[in-house]
Amino acid sequence: MASFQANLLNQKIYAPYKIAALLETVAEQGISADKVLKGLNLSQAELADPATLVTIKQYVDACTNVIEAGANLATPFETATRLHLTAYGMYGYALLTSPTMRDYFNFGVKYHPLATPTLYMTWRETEESAVFEFKETYSYIKSIKTRNFLIQQQMAQNITHIRDSAGSSLFPIKALLSYLGKDVEQIHKQYLLCDCYFGQEVNEIHYPKSILDQSPLLGNQLSIKLLQETCNQLLGRTKMSTGITGEVYQILLMSPNSFPNMEAVANLLCITTRTLRRKLDAELTSYREILDDARCTLATEYLLVTKMSTEDIAARLGFSDSANFRRAFKRWTGKHPTKFAKSRKFN
Repeated sequence: MASFQANLLNQKIYAPYKIAALLETVAEQGISADKVLKGLNLSQAELADPATLVTIKQYVDACTNVIEAGANLATPFETATRLHLTAYGMYGYALLTSPTMRDYFNFGVKYHPLATPTLYMTWRETEESAVFEFKETYSYIKSIKTRNFLIQQQMAQNITHIRDSAGSSLFPIKALLSYLGKDVEQIHKQYLLCDCYFGQEVNEIHYPKSILDQSPLLGNQLSIKLLQETCNQLLGRTKMSTGITGEVYQILLMSPNSFPNMEAVANLLCITTRTLRRKLDAELTSYREILDDARCTLATEYLLVTKMSTEDIAARLGFSDSANFRRAFKRWTGKHPTKFAKSRKFN
């Protein structure tokens, strides 16, 4: 998924709500729209047009622009407080209506590519905490200030969104930051609402484990099921719209019972296997990663919407036996297929 997300960088498929929120934030500091939009080939009028679509790179470049324009150190946090879940369309409403916060965490990670992602997000459960981790995805960003800006905004957004869903009485336990905290300790504590530890090896937010089984304020089993179907369609279209990766992904999804090998895919694309491998390398992925992603997508759908056994799913996805499928599924999702189905299906 990380490589797929990296392929979204230059895809013009996102609403411009993040750029608009950034512009509003720095306008209060006296920074003009022209400075924010410099080099983006995007006008202020287009930001108000519901038909306008932007790329992740345009947003990243806008963040760099405001840093260079002298935006204050609270800017990424202030921007995040303007980006409530209601700004995220179907993805946001699906999170708001998750039956439990555990569902929220699972859903948020799986469909994060729908939310103009600037970092790669995962979550895990420990004995004491529910932990979100954020990893940098776009290696082209050389500016440390821009990279830290994106981390700060993403972590503040995560807290804003979870409090949108679970209520303002929820506070994280702690935040771990990979950079030093000189001059920004108090700002972080003010906006991240917890003790912050700098100079760590990871960027994480730890929440009380007890929240996982709580119901969000607007939790609704029927709504989330319908919205999940919509998000699956949106995610599939997103994957199939991204470069040579999207073309390979689409070919694989069209052949779920007998996935063509890399040579056959190259023939269908009228290129050599060597050229296909080179093009995929340039998009930071491989045939094997795309095949795994396609298999995971199909396996998830089979488990959630059919009564197929793991043996039937394994056979349909081209595994030699169900044990190999179960190992692969646990590697993809962290869960055994049966436990995954029980945790995600609705009564």
